[in-house]
Order: sequence, then C-alpha cells, then structure tokens
Amino acid sequence: MISVLVLLALAGVAGAGVYPNGGTDLTQTPAPDAANVTATAANLTNAGSPYAAEFQDNTSTTPLTGETLNVSLEPVVEDLVAPLMLTDAGDDSGRLFVVDQVGTVSIIDENGTLVEEPFLDVRDRMVDLNPSYDERGLLSIAFHPDFGENGRVFAFYTVPLREGAPDGWDSTNRLSAFRVDSTNPDRVDATTEEILMEIDNPQSNHNGGSIAFGPRDGYLYVPLGDGGAANDNGTGHTPEIGNAQDLTNIYGSVLRIDVDNVTAENVTEPPENATWTTAAGSLYGIPADNPFAGNASVPPEIYAYGLRNPAYISFDAEGNLFAADAGQDLFEEVSIVTKGGNYGWRLMEGTHCFDPENPETPPATCPANGSSGDPLIGPVIEGGRDLGVVFVGGRVYNGTALPDLSGRYVFGYWSTGFDVANATLLVATPPAEWNASAFPDSAENLTPEDVAMWSLQRLNVTPTGTLDAYLLGFGEDADAELYALTSEDAGPDTGNATGAVWKIVPANVTETPAENVTVVPGAGVTTTPAATANVTTTPAATANVTTTPAATANVTTTPAATANVTTTPAATANVTTTPAATANVTTTPAATENVTTTPAATANVTTTPAPGTQNVTMGIAAEAIAFNTSTITVPAGADVTMVFDNQDTGIPHNVAVYTDSTAAEEIFVGEIIDGPAEVTYTFTAPEEPGTYYFRCDVHPSMDGDFVVE
Repeated sequence: MISVLVLLALAGVAGAGVYPNGGTDLTQTPAPDAANVTATAANLTNAGSPYAAEFQDNTSTTPLTGETLNVSLEPVVEDLVAPLMLTDAGDDSGRLFVVDQVGTVSIIDENGTLVEEPFLDVRDRMVDLNPSYDERGLLSIAFHPDFGENGRVFAFYTVPLREGAPDGWDSTNRLSAFRVDSTNPDRVDATTEEILMEIDNPQSNHNGGSIAFGPRDGYLYVPLGDGGAANDNGTGHTPEIGNAQDLTNIYGSVLRIDVDNVTAENVTEPPENATWTTAAGSLYGIPADNPFAGNASVPPEIYAYGLRNPAYISFDAEGNLFAADAGQDLFEEVSIVTKGGNYGWRLMEGTHCFDPENPETPPATCPANGSSGDPLIGPVIEGGRDLGVVFVGGRVYNGTALPDLSGRYVFGYWSTGFDVANATLLVATPPAEWNASAFPDSAENLTPEDVAMWSLQRLNVTPTGTLDAYLLGFGEDADAELYALTSEDAGPDTGNATGAVWKIVPANVTETPAENVTVVPGAGVTTTPAATANVTTTPAATANVTTTPAATANVTTTPAATANVTTTPAATANVTTTPAATANVTTTPAATENVTTTPAATANVTTTPAPGTQNVTMGIAAEAIAFNTSTITVPAGADVTMVFDNQDTGIPHNVAVYTDSTAAEEIFVGEIIDGPAEVTYTFTAPEEPGTYYFRCDVHPSMDGDFVVE
C-alpha cells in the first residue's frame, strides 16, 4: 500500500518557478575518485559525494557498497489493513501498538496476540480514504514520556476540511491528545480528545507522518509535508519559491512544541489568515530555544525546514533526529535534522539541483543557500529510482539480536511501483569518524564532516532476497529490536486485510519442524520410516561397512515397538543375509568386507566401520526449513560422501560442518542449493574423535551434532 506516509505525487504540476538569489551558486561535479571522501567542498550539500546517487542517461541510480547482509522476517501478526507504525508505550507492560492507516491502533499483547478491540479508534472522525491509494489517514501516535503516570497519547490523523479553511482545498490534518480510559488500560477514552493543531491541506498528498517525542528534551516533534501536488507548486503553494523555502508558513518543516509547559509567556496563536489553527485554544507552548522563537515573521513552532514530505522521523539512542524525506522524480533521501536547518527542497532534490519547471533533469548549478540565507544541508543517505519508488524511513539499530546492524540505519524502498509488491530493505553505515553523541544541536555549528554521507548496503531477506509486499513502515519494541510493516495492497483497502507485522531477526531463525518424521541417516545406510513405521535399511553399493546394533550408532532410527526391519545390501556387496526368526537380521558379506548387520527388535541401529575402512556414504534431507536429523555420526578420518536433498521449493540450504556451534572454524562447507534439488558433497572427517557441529549456513537454526567416533 502506498502509505499515507509514503508516496509522493508522481505527476508534475505546471507553474512558474525561479531560484531566489539566496547565496553562492552550487556547481555540481562528478563524484571524486577517492574512495574515502567525507566532504567534497566547504558546503553542507554533499553534492558530488561518492556515496551520493548518480544521474546518468536520464536515470538515477543507487550507490550500493560492501557486502550484502542477511536477515529474516519472523511473522508477528496479520489481518491488518495498512499498518504504518509500531511502538511500545514505555510503561513496561510488554504491549506493542500498531497504527493502521484506516483509523485504528491495535494492541499486540505480551503473548504476541492481537487484541480484538482497538486501543484507539478515530474512524468516525476521519476523511474517507481511497482504497486504491491514499496518503491521508491515521498516520502515527506518540506516547507521552510519562505515559505510565499520566496516560496521555497523541495522534496525528486526517479529517474532512475544517470550517474556515480555504475553499477548494482537500482536507485537514489534526494533532490531538487523548487519555487512556481510567477503567481499562487497553482503551483510549475518545471523549478526552484535545485538538492541539489543525493544518489544512491544499492537496491530498505530502501530509508528513510519524510524530515523536525527543528523548533528550521531551518535546513533541511533528513533521509536515510541503502541501502536496508536485514541485511544491500550484494552489496553496507560495509562488516563486514554494512552501518549503517560505518561513512564513509551517509547510515542509518539522515542528517542535512543548505539551507540558504552557504559560502566558510561551503560548502562540497563528497569524491572521493562516491555514492552520489551534481549535481548542493554546494547548502547547513554544520551547525557548526553538530557532525562530524570537522572530515575529516566522511561526515559532518551526524547528527545521526545506523538506518535501518528511513522512518518517525517528530518534537514535543519542537523541539525533533522522528524517526520511520523499523525493520528486529522481532522488530519495534521509537527513539528520538539527535545529534551524534548511534541508534544501525545492532548490535541491537530495544532493542534486532541482528545477520545478524541468523536474526530471537536474540543473548544473543552483544556490547553495536558501531564500533566508541559510546554507542548504544535504542528506546523509541518498538513493535513486533503480531500486524502488520511495524511501520508507526506519531507525538506527540499537538492539542486541542483530549485532552486525548496530549503529546502522535500517530502512527500505516501498516497492518498485504501484503494480508490483516487491519492497527492498537497506542498511546505511556511518563514516568511521561518525560520533553520534557529538552531533551539533544547531545548524549553525554544522561542518561538512558532521553531515558526511553514509555508505549503503542491501539487506537481504532470506530466502527470497526482497519482500513480496509493499513496505509501509518500521517499528521498535522496548528492547530496541526492529519490526517491518507490510501489505500486499498498494492502498488502504479494508476489503483486503493483507497488512502484517514482521520482526527482523537473524537470518532464518524461524523454522517449521517436519511433522511425524524422524530420519537419521548413517554411514552407508539410508533409513526412511514408512507411515506404518516399517523400516528398510539399504547400504550404499560401494560402502565398506560394519553395522552393529548399539546406542552409539552412526544412525539411530527408532520406529514403533512393533516395527518390522528388512536389511537389503547392494547387489555387488557379496553379502549373505540370514534373518533370525525374531526379525533380528545378521548380514555377513565376503570375508574381506567384515560387515555384520544385526538390527535389534527395537530397530535401533549402529554402524561401525571395520578396521581400516574409511569410506562412508550417507544421506540427509531438508524439508519445511528443518533437517531430518539432529545427529550425524561418522568414523574418525573417514572419507565422507554426503547426498543432500533440499526438498524446500525456492528456499536455499546447505550443510556445513564446524568445530563447534560458534561456527568460527570450518571443517567443511557445502554448496548452497535452492530446492527442490540434490547435491553430493565429499569431505574428510576429523581424525580426532569427539562431538562437532553441523548446520545450514543460510538457516543457522537448522543444526545438530556431528559425532566423530
């Protein structure tokens, strides 16, 4: 679904557009050849960075670097419509809260169960959504930092155009505060709504989205789009410069307000004829250090500006604010937003100059300063349109389950288009010199090194590589572990509840054990229990094997107590078989082979090679993301031939043997194959007896003991 947070209008809007004489012109040059460039000029735009997206042959491309990292997605809940956001309440309850664009917030309880009754429901107040595509709706919630004590939760959602709004405009976005029902902590009392702000939308798109409280200052941050349409142009947009560069309005900005300290000295009222209002009086104050708090010409709520549609904002563990800002036609971006910063739109799209009259061709030069004279600040992450349509912002990972992602920004592309659901996950790595705790708290103090670009890697979702869905958002739980939110539909279609929540986990930790099958292959023996627990044991044609029933067998198969056992040697084995009346079977081949097979009535079988015999053939299978055995036993120093049967269609597996479960030192690593397929591995077992370790490298939870005797 194209979330309300996500997509930009793809169609251009005609209209006049000129660049203001705001400062020194910026000339864009190709990226330098140097591999480790953190800043290419004494400006903050990152133009020409080797990590910037490129534009060649009328195409924008994404600069991927480094190795692809692997993760898996573990299903959490489904049957949602268009989940945009997931968060916890910070109250140690173990609950997670999922925001659905259609107007509800649902609880996932501490047991992982989706609670039937919604925590919050504003459907009766919302604008009607277009099920095939819409950027309006319930966009986000934010729990007050002291929610456990005061029960306050804030919501940002779209309502029909308010009375008094400009004629012909589309709708109104509402920022409201609610309180939890005093008798039911799993329900918001909808009658407690207090409307802090209402912002009129000239068009239906570019509404902003994910509100959040700052962890350092406790203030509420509210991202707003530029008003909609395209090129920051047309009805409701400031002529000549667009809304995002016009500091007399609040569009295309991030607001910062104080919802706790409201005094006569810090309240504000919108200017006359403003297209935003506080519907119930002054319910918030202006932080004293807001960058424009003392400027009567600028709305004091503005914290930063020059943004197109900063639909996804999040804070890292140090309190730095990341904003994913939807691009126009060519470039997607993520910026680190700081106080008073001008982030370039519509003078720039990402690190590239932008011309609203010719949006698909970046000009060679453009101002490096905005209309107010502030220097333009470029993104730290930029992508083209080769991997997808628009960035869906995520978070800097601060959990423990995925140590390879620590300190890196995890995000993705919504999809490659409206007609196909195939989102891509990405991860961005900061420069080696990056110090999250030292990032300046004001744009006045920024240097090019502070905003140097991050390198970009693909995050491979095993086993398919991409998500077969539209990516709508990300979330984080109380342990700082990450979640991805998806839908199979490109719009908030209540008739198709295809929305789902997935936990991002180490590669392929989710497995479905095979049912009612225990298969333990051994040296020279393939054992397959039938449905009735009858067992056939067939040594390989060339196997030199001694088979002796014992608990330490290379292969142990335990069917039902009444199991019938038949032992059939290969045709060339020169074997004499004399079954006992009790179904215990002794097999005696030629004298040079010294092979005895005597299965006990319980069908426990141990295979032990004769002295000097070192050739072992065995079979192992994978089905439903599980091996058919948890123990493999071979003779010390044996030459092992292993036939691996991957029965999982479209899923890659292999068999690898290591010295121990850390998988730090390999003994043998088999080729990875996609199922259904079969491969034969050959390797030599360790000379030293002991218990080693085997696993599938793609799905490490598929593992077991590799016993050398």
